[in-house]
Amino acid sequence: MYTLPCTLPPRGARHRHLWPALAFGLLMPMGAMADAALSGPGLVPVSQISAADTAWVMVSTALVLLMTLPGIALFYGGMVRSKNVLNTMASVVAIAALVSVLWFALAYSWAFTPGSGLIGGWSRAGFQGLELLGASGQVAASHIAPHLPESVFAMFQLAFAIITCALVVGALVERMRFAALLWFTGLWLLLVYAPVAHWVWEPGGWLAQMGALDFAGGAVVHINAGAAALVTAYALGPRLGYGREAFTPFNLGLTMAGTGLLWVGWFGFNAGSALAADSRAGLAMLVTHIAAASGALAWGVTEWWVRGRTSLLGLCSGCVAGLVAITPAAGFVGLRSAVLVGAVAGVVCYWGATGLKKWLKADDSLDVFGVHGMGGLTGALLTGWLADPAISGVHGSVLTQALASVAVLFYSMVATALVLLVTSRITDLRVSSDDEQTGLDMALHAERLGH
Repeated sequence: MYTLPCTLPPRGARHRHLWPALAFGLLMPMGAMADAALSGPGLVPVSQISAADTAWVMVSTALVLLMTLPGIALFYGGMVRSKNVLNTMASVVAIAALVSVLWFALAYSWAFTPGSGLIGGWSRAGFQGLELLGASGQVAASHIAPHLPESVFAMFQLAFAIITCALVVGALVERMRFAALLWFTGLWLLLVYAPVAHWVWEPGGWLAQMGALDFAGGAVVHINAGAAALVTAYALGPRLGYGREAFTPFNLGLTMAGTGLLWVGWFGFNAGSALAADSRAGLAMLVTHIAAASGALAWGVTEWWVRGRTSLLGLCSGCVAGLVAITPAAGFVGLRSAVLVGAVAGVVCYWGATGLKKWLKADDSLDVFGVHGMGGLTGALLTGWLADPAISGVHGSVLTQALASVAVLFYSMVATALVLLVTSRITDLRVSSDDEQTGLDMALHAERLGH
């Protein structure tokens, strides 16, 4: 047994290192990196655990899960055609279940334990290590949050893994086989999400060593998911009739309800990432709300300027754009910066979902790359510019943020393509033309909305 340090900076606020640390993190052998780390997960006295912080992170975990179930399910389900609503929702539910099991089987250990600069170790693999030894007054804690039970920290991080994988669904709806989706998701979680989370959020990760700032997932969640979505859209090809016939959304009322759940749930997403019930969490909650509002207004005004109208879908999309962009910055910026982040994201993501989408010629069905990919990139770069050391004690660097963003974007694209290639060798990626015309609800699940 050993006692962990009582305090560590929240994720995204690691100490900055010089460039030689980058080569050190990449080249040092795995065992040596583990020895060099300040500490690793282990047992601490129960008395070291903060009850207030634990309660807040537990509430935040529930809020982040609410973003996926039912937030993303409703948000996406309302935008697809009526014959594919249940398949879209089933995909989100199945992903949540599969990711949960694989997270504690292996992915959490690879993401959040010391290892090399590229990947974590095995100490938490196989559903082990998250004990509460009440009889001896000890409990497992992570070196990243030693004031929390590790069970709570690991569960909070699981909620992020779930929503990241679920976001990718928006690019592949209405045409991917259900079995292929599950194979793809499992492999992608292990080979893409877990390594990227380790790079950015584990203190020994090479991007953390380089000084990249990502308070709650601009790179790990949104750039990562956006890149995967774009590659998947290219791999599957466009839906039948894409660009030639109107794809009428089933019910934008559901999309609006999903947006509301995302907006509220995002308070757990960003403010929870302070890993403490403190003033920084309060500021993160405030700037999250203001950025969402600013993003919705900016998208709405841009849409009105270009098309002469403002739509409900546009307002919802702008809200999400603002939320995405403030995610990496939430613990580093003040209120006026949050307004700017949301406004810029609203305009950039509108272009991403319209002009850029046409230029890329990819049927990214629900604009995952246009909103999450572009919003994540926008937020990451603005974090480097706007980060206020008076708030967090760290200085931002646009160059460092750009390098980290490009690294995640490139790795996610290449690794996603390889995962899709492996998946295609296991099962066909796309449903048949007949099944696509029938609709995936009946073709894959033998279910339909209504009677």
